[in-house]
Amino acid sequence: MSKPVKVTDDNFNTEVLSADKKVLVDFWAEWCGPCRMVAPVLEDVAGEYGDQIKVAKLNVDDNQTTASRYGIMSIPTMLVMEDGKVVDKLVGYMPKDKLVKKLDLK
Repeated sequence: MSKPVKVTDDNFNTEVLSADKKVLVDFWAEWCGPCRMVAPVLEDVAGEYGDQIKVAKLNVDDNQTTASRYGIMSIPTMLVMEDGKVVDKLVGYMPKDKLVKKLDLK
C-alpha cells in the first residue's frame, strides 16, 4: 500500500519530474484548513491507486522555490504531472470520488 511522498525543493526533480508514472502533487501548508481536509483523500488515493499514480505532498512554506516556479497562488492546489509536464491543475478541496474520476483512475 502506497503513501504520499514528501517532496521538497531539493528532491522535486527526482521524485516528480523523473517519475515513471503520473504524479499528483499536493501543494499545501500546516495552517491551511482545506489542506487538512484533502489530506485523508490523498492518503486513500495513494493507498488504493498507488500502482497507477504517485501522490506527492509539497509544503509551500518550506519549499517556496518550487511553489513559485509553478505559480501556486492559493492552496490546496494539486498539479497532475506526466513526463515532467503539468497536464492538469486542481484548486481547492475535492472529494475522493470526484478526484479519482478527474484523474481517470480505474
